[in-house]
Amino acid sequence: MSTSVAELDIQPPKQSALGAGFARMDNTQKTRLAMGVIALLGIVMALFFMGREPDWRVLYANINDKDGGAIVAQLTQMNVPYKYTEGGQAIMVPSDKVHDTRLRLASLGLPKGSVTGFEIMESNRFGMTQFQERLTFQRGLEGELTRSIQSISSVQSARIHLALPNQNGFFREQQKPSASVLLTLYPGRVLDKAQIAGIVHLVASSVPELNPKAVSIVDDAGSLLSNSSDDQSQGADSEKLKYVQQMEQMYTRRILDMIEPLVGVGNVKAQVNADVDFSLVELTSEQHRPNQSAETSAVRSQQTVEDGTAAAAQPAGVPGATTNQPPVTGTAPINGGAAPLSAAGNADQSAKTRRESVINYEVDKTVKVVREASGTVKRLSAAVVVNHRTSTDKSGKETSTAIPPEQLEQMTALVRETIGFSKDRGDSVNVVNAVFNVSKPIAEEPVAWWLLPDNQELARSLSWPVGLVLMGLVVLMGMVRPGMKMMRTPVVETPVKPQFDAVLNEMPDRPGLPMPEVDVQITKDQTRLADAKRLALDNPAAVANIVKGWVNGEAAT
Repeated sequence: MSTSVAELDIQPPKQSALGAGFARMDNTQKTRLAMGVIALLGIVMALFFMGREPDWRVLYANINDKDGGAIVAQLTQMNVPYKYTEGGQAIMVPSDKVHDTRLRLASLGLPKGSVTGFEIMESNRFGMTQFQERLTFQRGLEGELTRSIQSISSVQSARIHLALPNQNGFFREQQKPSASVLLTLYPGRVLDKAQIAGIVHLVASSVPELNPKAVSIVDDAGSLLSNSSDDQSQGADSEKLKYVQQMEQMYTRRILDMIEPLVGVGNVKAQVNADVDFSLVELTSEQHRPNQSAETSAVRSQQTVEDGTAAAAQPAGVPGATTNQPPVTGTAPINGGAAPLSAAGNADQSAKTRRESVINYEVDKTVKVVREASGTVKRLSAAVVVNHRTSTDKSGKETSTAIPPEQLEQMTALVRETIGFSKDRGDSVNVVNAVFNVSKPIAEEPVAWWLLPDNQELARSLSWPVGLVLMGLVVLMGMVRPGMKMMRTPVVETPVKPQFDAVLNEMPDRPGLPMPEVDVQITKDQTRLADAKRLALDNPAAVANIVKGWVNGEAAT
């Protein structure tokens, strides 16, 4: 059997360690390493962009759902990022896009729910009819009133409907205007009567000849807020009830403030019932004083009548033409002579005189009008319950004892003085000492830390960053690190001899080996394996170079 020896001149490859390591990897390992590097870069970029969250600013706030949907649709088309605040009351966009987005949405007529006032009059077109002008003015007036009402802190939105009738030349046939206001209030807020009256007078003062009674205000639940003249009694009843409740609470608070320092906080309960009279009483009385003397009385009128008549002359003489003549008027005597007698003869000249005097004095009269105030207390009833005294001994045992009657009577006197007790009014005060049945509060089980809202919110905010970090670690440790480790593994350098003996023929001349005495049949594969082991022991350098050629895919020469 012949053998031949070949001389091989092996030159080591000149390349970097990473390149050599990457060249030693098979296609599967190279693909896994490339995918791991790409995934790791993607995770790092995602963490980078998540850490650079933009500064959000409010774009629009307090808009209705219809306008909000239209705005969101337009933001999606414009590729503008947005998000909602809690409750969806506001739409937020990045701070650097707020003004640009508002201008672009305004060019599209959004939001449509914005209130338009008298600026609508600036867009009057040529050829408008009188009806259109009147309708435009009405819309502008409604918009201005809406703006004014929405400036109230409790009002979220408002709508106003004005009914302005056409004016004609007949004054008696003219109809009066009216108005209706629909208010939407913020959650948890209400309007008091002063604010409602202010809105009513604001609307009534803005429309000519509008009576405040013709203004109706309704909230979003359909409840009438403004009271008409027919509802005065109902409003008065609610005011009376509120007044009584406030008075009862005031008396109850006074009793508690007086008794609690004596028995301790929580050891006294009090209730006061007030009977209040709200009737309006008007009393008018007229009094006449006795007649006074004439000197102290005032004369209202005085009348004096004097009546005097002279005696008629008796006819005398012979009946005839002469005696039928009227008597002659008497004349005063001349030079003290006697008065001449009339032609009728010597008659009786005596006269009668009557005199009347009437004096009217002023009558002394007193008129007294008394209007009693409403809301007077007719009767008070107070009920007070005081808990037993609780004492603790040295062993920690609690015992309750009743309050002595003397001290209970003192508390009763204090309660009477506190509420202004009046026996004539029929007030009653009852102070009772009893044991309170106080139920111990149920101890609430502590909530697990992972169920706390703050912790859950923190976990949700950190879920994405932590998840990306964990995924990056898995990719790094499972895909990238093994490939990098394989690339950095150094290659064992063996000294290369210029010549070495290699077996080139298929059947080398093998030295004889002692065979065992056991009759064992040795197969061909076992023989080759034994030969290879022997060759590796005898010439390890040649075997190493052969294996290296197999790994590099070089053909044996």
